[in-house]
Amino acid sequence: MKKVKLGKSEIEVSIIGLGTWAMGGRWWGGTDESASIRAIHASIDAGVNFIDTAPAYGLGLSEQLIAKAIKGKRDKLVIATKCGLRWNLEKGTFFFDYEPGVPIYRYLGSKSIEQEIENSLRNLNTDYIDLYQSHWQDPTTPISETMETFMKLKEKGKIRAIGVSNASLPEIIEYAKCGILDTDQEKYSILDKEVENSILPWCEKNTVTMLAYSPLSKGLLTGNLSPDRKFKGDDSRISDPRFSFENIKRTNILLDKYLKPVAQKHGASIGNIAVAWLAARKSVVALYGARDEKQVEENIAAGNTSLDKNDMEQVDLFIKECSGN
Repeated sequence: MKKVKLGKSEIEVSIIGLGTWAMGGRWWGGTDESASIRAIHASIDAGVNFIDTAPAYGLGLSEQLIAKAIKGKRDKLVIATKCGLRWNLEKGTFFFDYEPGVPIYRYLGSKSIEQEIENSLRNLNTDYIDLYQSHWQDPTTPISETMETFMKLKEKGKIRAIGVSNASLPEIIEYAKCGILDTDQEKYSILDKEVENSILPWCEKNTVTMLAYSPLSKGLLTGNLSPDRKFKGDDSRISDPRFSFENIKRTNILLDKYLKPVAQKHGASIGNIAVAWLAARKSVVALYGARDEKQVEENIAAGNTSLDKNDMEQVDLFIKECSGN
């Protein structure tokens, strides 16, 4: 599988990586530990060397599952995790309630980051993190303080590269002024292209690799969601209008019209084409989610699918009709 470097670092990662938010369980209907571990193994076996996680994914559970799955393979993998969401420290800005009685705060103060890195190193059973990212931005802490802490962790060898996530362009620029910024992780898919307005061009110009999360828009871009699908429990799609009967039906019709022929041409799935479109971008790594080995098999072909000009035009037609332009 093709690889790219993370920003200005010498770290090379596969152009698609495994995102492990769903493995944390919360908002995804729970966790199956054995299935999650099998999914990680299947990803590695298929050539994926990049795994992205965060403490907030299951309050440490996702990191712990990764530790079990990569035992004996750590030196062959690039592990990314995050900091800045605290459920055991009421500082910074209240963000949301993870569950009743468990508030989450956005906080990126120096002492807090130093505590979080130790927790993540313990959860992941490793002595270094390849890529350390601020998960969500904290308006109560100067970015200079956060970046200074990251740079010190890098000097100590606890992290190898620095990234941000869910940040505005001015915030990203400020990080870059205060240290060496290697990545920016944002929501990016053929239905979510806001980063192309300013953030992605800036990242390309300044050698900052874009990590695209939710490239399949929580399953909508697979073409496999039935309009009659009933989302249950804490599933985050329950109240999202993007997952209404009417929108799923309309999206499926357009996927069949524009992306299905491209998928058939490449012997791939519709979802593969949506992810391959991202991976075709300069310095973009697409993070796919998988909770078992079957989902890995469905997603992995995207890393080996090269779209030509006509394929890209078909995707652009899908985008245009979806947006109503």
